[in-house]
Amino acid sequence: MPRTLTTLFFLGLYLSQRVSSQIQTLSKPTIWAEPNFMIPNGMPVIIWCQGMHKATEYRLYFEGQLSALERPNPPGMMNKVKFPTRPMTSNMAGQYTCSYRSGELWSKPSDPLDLVITGMYDKPTLSVHPGSEVISGEKVTFYCRLETATSTFFLLKEGRSSHPQRRYGNMQAEFSMNPVTAVHGGTYRCFGSYNNHVWSLPSEPVTLLVTGGTGNTSLTPTEQPSSSDSWEPYLVTTKTGFQEDLALWDHTTQNLLRICLAFLVLVALVCILAEDWLRSKKTQEEANMALSWECRRSFRTEKHLEK
Repeated sequence: MPRTLTTLFFLGLYLSQRVSSQIQTLSKPTIWAEPNFMIPNGMPVIIWCQGMHKATEYRLYFEGQLSALERPNPPGMMNKVKFPTRPMTSNMAGQYTCSYRSGELWSKPSDPLDLVITGMYDKPTLSVHPGSEVISGEKVTFYCRLETATSTFFLLKEGRSSHPQRRYGNMQAEFSMNPVTAVHGGTYRCFGSYNNHVWSLPSEPVTLLVTGGTGNTSLTPTEQPSSSDSWEPYLVTTKTGFQEDLALWDHTTQNLLRICLAFLVLVALVCILAEDWLRSKKTQEEANMALSWECRRSFRTEKHLEK
């Protein structure tokens, strides 16, 4: 076998092993909560974990420790399971992740889900300056105040509850938006907190009406506010179609890689067999030519002796 073909063959085997080892990984699962990531004290919640089809086991972790185990029913047919919880208490608020098993492989943990319990402290008051109706381009400041001294405040807009603004202050925090546009219009509430996962009762709602601007008055997840309105992606809790499409795309890519690898191995084997057949044919032709030449030589020798 020529050195070049030998090198290519072993390089193909090496790449095949490397890609196969990468293929033997499972896509990251998605985790979310129903009805919401904010759960009133004493209310139950359902945590969902979604992986790939053919998953045989799911595990739920709370603050890094194994919390629950679920198996799809029927096995390998469902791509998600639910973990019902008891009525929420402050001890159950915190960060959750999940993972799943397919065959002998375990997936990487999901992105974290931060479950928040509300209603643990007094209700804060929320006000807005200069008023609840402003002109587009003005500066607006929300004031959240809690008489029971606290250190952290959260401001949430309805329809965007998984992305709260967070500010620190003693008894009061300010949330400034400058300049406001139509997308800032909507209904807001605030919470006080001594713990990122244990919040007060919600304040009374305050509706902000922005006039004189153009555009949609609801802030959708794909829209971005101005730089002064720094929404933190602090609590990522919702299931998105993009994540599902990404998992499907990842699974399809793995299948395509397997097919390509099989095709490359088949081509390499065909090349090896073809080269071996050509070498054998060449060797046979050389042997036949040598035999024919030897026969002619023997015949001439015999003729010469007869004379």
